[in-house]
Amino acid sequence: MLDRDISPCFIAGKEGAIIYQNHIAQNRYALELGSSFSRLFNGLLANPASVVFRLQNKASVLGSAREDIVTRQGTVQLTVMYVAKNAFSWRVDEMREPANMPKPIDARPYPVVIASENGAIQQMNTSFSKQFGQGISSLEQLFSKSQLTDGEQICSVSRSNPGSFLVQRTLINTEQSEICLFPLDAQSTSNEDNMPENGDIPVPLLKIGTDGNVISATPLAKSLLAHTLENGTPISDVLEGLGRSFVDWLVETARGVSRNQTEFLKAKRSDKEVYVQVTLNRQKSGNPNEIVAVLNDATELKSLEAQFVQSQKMHAIGQLAGGVAHDFNNLLTAISGHCDLLLLRHDQGDTDYGDLIQIHQNANRAAALVSQLLAFSRKQNLCLEPVDLVETLSDLSHLLNRLVGEKTQLTLANDPDLPAICADKRQLEQVVMNLVVNARDAMPNGGEIRVNAQACTLREPLKRDQAFVPAGDYVVVRVTDEGIGIPPDRLPKIFEPFFTTKRQGEGTGLGLSTAYGIVKQSGGFIFVNSEPSKGTEFTLYFPAIEAELERTALPTNLAANEQSTKSQGVVLLVEDEAPVRAFASRALRMNGVTVLEAEDAESALKILEDETLKIDLFVTDVIMPGMDGPTWVKKAKLRRPDVKTVFVSGYAEEDFSDNQKSIRDSVFLPKPFSLGELTQVVQQQLS
Repeated sequence: MLDRDISPCFIAGKEGAIIYQNHIAQNRYALELGSSFSRLFNGLLANPASVVFRLQNKASVLGSAREDIVTRQGTVQLTVMYVAKNAFSWRVDEMREPANMPKPIDARPYPVVIASENGAIQQMNTSFSKQFGQGISSLEQLFSKSQLTDGEQICSVSRSNPGSFLVQRTLINTEQSEICLFPLDAQSTSNEDNMPENGDIPVPLLKIGTDGNVISATPLAKSLLAHTLENGTPISDVLEGLGRSFVDWLVETARGVSRNQTEFLKAKRSDKEVYVQVTLNRQKSGNPNEIVAVLNDATELKSLEAQFVQSQKMHAIGQLAGGVAHDFNNLLTAISGHCDLLLLRHDQGDTDYGDLIQIHQNANRAAALVSQLLAFSRKQNLCLEPVDLVETLSDLSHLLNRLVGEKTQLTLANDPDLPAICADKRQLEQVVMNLVVNARDAMPNGGEIRVNAQACTLREPLKRDQAFVPAGDYVVVRVTDEGIGIPPDRLPKIFEPFFTTKRQGEGTGLGLSTAYGIVKQSGGFIFVNSEPSKGTEFTLYFPAIEAELERTALPTNLAANEQSTKSQGVVLLVEDEAPVRAFASRALRMNGVTVLEAEDAESALKILEDETLKIDLFVTDVIMPGMDGPTWVKKAKLRRPDVKTVFVSGYAEEDFSDNQKSIRDSVFLPKPFSLGELTQVVQQQLS
């Protein structure tokens, strides 16, 4: 098999002696059998035996190992496999360098070395060996320490070659770094400004006076900052975010009193957002009022940091919203439930009937507000069902026309044969309304808002922003306006909760975050395109469905319990909130059910110790002090396996869906629930 491999292959013993080589290896390297395999890299690596030994040890433990080795002639991929006792198979793949890869270090006109984590020099270029000699094996021999920091100005301890150097350190992999040394002494540089400006130098450098003006810059610095950086350009014109005077920072660095000589600043660029890590260094020779600044593109780092902070913020807000919603839903259940009980004893001619209806309606509005609060954290309960978008948008058009006003024209255009999507119809309407209202507000002088829905088939996955849309059939909804647009720097923030560009009192900042949460929880995707002064387009992708899904919506008819047949059975009601327990108990007893009450799981299990007691149904809260609902139900069903269960909770169903699936004959009823919803679910379980 190795003989037919198109790459050079060897088999070597544990001590490194070559036992076998295929004809490709023999023709290319001409090594003799019995010679050391590490000889293959003599002249290419400073210490080839250590590289071979490291990979061989890794293969002894894992069975195989692979590593890209940077040599003077390019990159080589070494693959080693443990094939038999004291024998290893080696495969050598010479990798071509991409066009944008740095030049081999031998082509660099300044000293460059490849060093390991502990400072051992594994490779050096010709410039380094000429200046310091080939006998150098570690960085400590030159600089009295093994770890050099990017942007550091350091002096050589070599008596034969003293000098001051600026360090650029670039990680090649987890175990190797490329270290470039730029001479800073006037005797060592040919440039009269003591600033190497050769386009071959792969590092952005600036020389800045203590007056805050740029003296000179390398081409990469000009490219990074998108500025000509002519002599005399104030550094404050190209960088911002220091939080204090640039001159003070430069003067402190020149005097050696600055504690922090590295800052993350933002480049003043109009095309895109770029962050730069700036490291200042004093010149130990030459003009003391001139500072050398090493620049590094930190945009990706700041982007990852921003994403982490955002995820932490969203997690914290989601936890807060979930906790608030749980307590609030308990209160709303008690309010609306007792209101339902009162409505049963009052007809429309009663003087109190109107007041009770107002309480009931406002309780429902509060419940909708809690649902909106949970939407952006994707913790609200969705009633998913097949939705016909053509019918939904048509029904919604009358309300939308009233929302946009007289100055704005609303145009609906839909494909006539749109496939169905799986969504919560009420929440989907909320998404479209939020987008249309935002489009209206973006056109204070009026204009046209277009809402378009069409079928779309993605032949290949769509990658956009941070999202990955799998290939398949989708229904695409676009909401387009001709408004003022969104500035590029605000686009990444528009889906954040409480972020708004409107004046105080005009918006909460929850509209787009709510839409985002609903779309994502429905399995869809939402994107935005916008240009200032040209308008904005929101694009929503919903997966198309073929099979009809069972509707899971619960009936909300208040009189449903009156028209239904009375239930009979024994229900064990477990609820830690006394007002909710009181309402639920009265509602079930009115429906002919015998109710046993418990305020926690432990009390419920104590009731069940009486084996002569017949129980037909458990109705239990999910989250309670002590033992939670699913846990005590599992214990109870060990002796009463045929008893069905109704779980109620102010949290989202997904928070405990795995537990619920493991409990047979159980259903979920979200809080706040009405009298009709509670009795309907209990009747279904008892029957």
